[in-house]
Amino acid sequence: MADTIFDRIIRREIPADIVYEDDAILAFRDIAPAAPVHVLFIPKKPIATLNDATDADAALIGKLVLAATRWAKAQGFADKGYRLVTNCNQDGGQTVFHIHVHLLAGRQMHWPPG
Repeated sequence: MADTIFDRIIRREIPADIVYEDDAILAFRDIAPAAPVHVLFIPKKPIATLNDATDADAALIGKLVLAATRWAKAQGFADKGYRLVTNCNQDGGQTVFHIHVHLLAGRQMHWPPG
């Protein structure tokens, strides 16, 4: 897998507004937010796309979602609502090939998303 901007953020080679970190997950504010709250949750283990995840990654992907959920609760907007989005490959809207979850909140979300 090619080195990505997320790998460089994990290694602290480029700055990011980090809001959450544990042994497996890092989360930081998106530099081009699509909502008042837009945070990216990434695994520290590089996995390019959801298509590249294996059964061995199931627990890590679960941790990714649960970390975002815990953070939403801690920030106080979980009860009002938020959206988690994961894109896969070009047509799915993925631009950085390191799996990640977008947490969007702070406004009414619409459906379909686009």
